[in-house]
Order: sequence, then C-alpha cells, then structure tokens
Amino acid sequence: MIRGVKIVSIPVRSQDAALNFYTTKLGFKVATDQPFGNGQRWIELRIPGSDTNLALFTPPGHENRIGGFQPTTFWCDDVFATAAELKAKGVELAGEPKKETWGTMAKFRDPDGNEFVFSTR
Repeated sequence: MIRGVKIVSIPVRSQDAALNFYTTKLGFKVATDQPFGNGQRWIELRIPGSDTNLALFTPPGHENRIGGFQPTTFWCDDVFATAAELKAKGVELAGEPKKETWGTMAKFRDPDGNEFVFSTR
C-alpha cells in the first residue's frame, strides 16, 4: 500500500536561482544535486524535520507549469511568525496570513512566480 509522499516536483526556469531561494530563504537542505541529462540536474531538497523531499526539476514539455499556483501546501507551527520571517528574508508573500474556519494560512511566491500556501497543521 502507499505509505506517503516521497518527492514533490517544483517546476523551475533556473535551477540555480531556485536552489539559492529554497536553501537560503526557506532553509531547505540539499539531498542530492547531480546531472540528469538535457542540461538539467536532479536537485532534491529536504525540509528539515520532514519525510517529504522536493525536486527542483521541470520535465521536458512541461515548462507551461512554471509560475502560478502550485497544488502543494506547506505547514508550519505559526503562520504569522513564519510570514514575518519570510518577509524579513525578502520572500514575496502572495497573500498575508489570515485565519480561516479550518486554520490559519498565507501564501508565498518563489522567483519563478510559483505560488504556495503555508498553513498550520
């Protein structure tokens, strides 16, 4: 049976710019960074304390997926504190923190315009 999510791919234009953003601004750690053919690399990142990894990779023919809302939600302990920390690091928020009936959430954008939700667990 399926037991979890191993890797979530994030489509990016520049793997170097994305790698810099996700490691310096969000604090993710490099699990692997190796050649993957066609001028791309397989860059897999770990979120400290999480079992799910992220891949900064765009399959050929899927460049239209870069930018816009991505169907991935990250979680944090305190959305307001995380939003303030991200802003202090120069991360663009796509939506300020707000309380909903189901919890608290906000949105951020990466350098490619990919937009993600982060919320309380």
